[in-house]
Parts: sequence; structure tokens; C-alpha cells
Amino acid sequence: MATDRPDKTESPYSVDAGHVQIEADVVNYTYDRHNSARDHTRVESLALTPFNLKVGLCNSADFQVVVPTYNVARTRDTRTRRVHYDRGFGDLITRVKVNLWGNDGGDTAFGMMPFVKWPTASDGIGNDEIESGLIVPLAVALPGGWDMGVMVETDLAFDADGHGHHVEVIESVTFSHSIVGDWSGYLEFFNNLSTEHDGTPWIATADFGLTYGLTPDIQLDAGINVGLTRSADDFNPFLGLSVRF
Repeated sequence: MATDRPDKTESPYSVDAGHVQIEADVVNYTYDRHNSARDHTRVESLALTPFNLKVGLCNSADFQVVVPTYNVARTRDTRTRRVHYDRGFGDLITRVKVNLWGNDGGDTAFGMMPFVKWPTASDGIGNDEIESGLIVPLAVALPGGWDMGVMVETDLAFDADGHGHHVEVIESVTFSHSIVGDWSGYLEFFNNLSTEHDGTPWIATADFGLTYGLTPDIQLDAGINVGLTRSADDFNPFLGLSVRF
């Protein structure tokens, strides 16, 4: 079983034809105080059981629906102590992953995954706009039992001022290795650059995590993403589960 979690770098491997795979956060928490605006706000958010449902279409492609079930965000002004909550469903994402090579073995694998984000979010959670993009993932087997994943993503995102679109470029690289038995670990570097004028500055994180193969069709994971720039969340711990049927 190959999964797109727990790191942010997507996998080029698709789900086998006739199989269904669910990859979910059991719980996902974010904390951010040192933001790029340098104001006096502290933001905490909690996502409960968001999941990615995958259906194998053929031996080299699958269809995915990313479902953000319930989100709650708490914003606190540390000077006035005023607190504001945003709660509700997030934006639905549909994706199609096509594996161009490597599904059946080899030292490398490559794929493409176009996606569309649909404005299904509750007020305060999303931006009420359709957005789209293309993800290009590559996997490479390295010497010494190491595996490397590389991803480049280009998004067409809506401007914050509501007057057009801009391009965002996401790049990430992850390295993973077996630790002992069915335990594995990974280290990842992630960055997001926006071309929007006066938009969100550079987002960069260092990500760490563990996976445990409970069975060939069940995987548990845990990790934490740590912000390296002010525009990134300070830290983001999570627990997850992946199951193939």
C-alpha cells in the first residue's frame, strides 16, 4: 500500500484497480502566533477526521475526493483578549492521479495529478471560489535503503482582494527510511511561493513523522510540521490512519 500521507509530498503511485483506499487525519491541530503581520493575534485550529477517499480506476489511475469534515478555528487578540471562532465544513477537493511509470516496480516512479477545489466551505473557513492546480510527484529509491520523494505543484489561486487570480508554486522533498520492524520515519522540507502582489509571503516548513504498518492494508502515522518562516504555522501536530479495501 502506497499513501499520499503523512508527509505533504504526494506519492506518484495510484491505487490498484478495484480497490478503495481511505487516508485520514484522526486529529490535526495547528498553532500560529509568530505571523507575518506581526500583530497580536494567536490562531489555533482543529480538524477532525478529514479524509481522502481514493478509488482505483485502472492499473495506472485513481480518482480521489478530499473531504474536510469539520474544522474549528479560534483567533484570540492577546491585547484585548477578544476571541473569535469559525466553525464548519471545509472546501471539497477532487483529484485524478495518473501514474506514468513505476507502479509495478523499479527504482523510480512518476505521476501527474490535476485537481479542483470546490467552494463548499462554511463562512470564515474558505474563500468561496473555485481553484485548481497540477501536482507532479516523483519517487526515487536511494542507496542504503533510503527513499526520496519530490513534488512540484502549480496552483491557480484566487486573489485575496477578489480581483483576479495568481499562481502559487509549491515544492517539497522528503526522505524516508525504515527504522525497525514495521516502523519507518521521514524528514521533509516544504515551501510555497505566491506571485500575488502583497499576498502571503514565503511559507516554509520542516516536517517530521513516523509510520507503522499494522497490516499490509492498514497504516498508522503521527507527525509534526514546524514553521520556518513567519507566514507558516508555528507548529502542526497530527495523528493519522490509512486503510485499503
